[in-house]
Amino acid sequence: MKLEQEAKHWMKERYMSDITATEYQRKAAETAIFPKEKALEYLTLGLTGEAGEIANKVKKLIRDGADREDYHAKLNAIGHELGDVLWYCAMLAKEVDMNLGRIMEDNLEKLADRKARNRLQGDGDNR
Repeated sequence: MKLEQEAKHWMKERYMSDITATEYQRKAAETAIFPKEKALEYLTLGLTGEAGEIANKVKKLIRDGADREDYHAKLNAIGHELGDVLWYCAMLAKEVDMNLGRIMEDNLEKLADRKARNRLQGDGDNR
């Protein structure tokens, strides 16, 4: 029984969180230091830079491979970069006066609609 409880606790800490997108966006804004007169440009460049770092880590993982232990370390490094991407997404949403949680909900609704119409694949915004 104790082992089962420990496993559940580990799973919750590893894969689940109680923070909402709105709360994340609010807390992330407390660490936002950048030139406000160039916010849109700065945040967009930051987002693409961090996404590029993820792409580079994945590219190197494909190129170099990894043993089991190193593979998990590399995945964790990718996860840390995802956090940076998320920060920039939250700040971009704030800059365009949108709630990150609402953006997430709208996106899920759009994808569910595309799925219902068998339009998940293909190109273009208006599928």
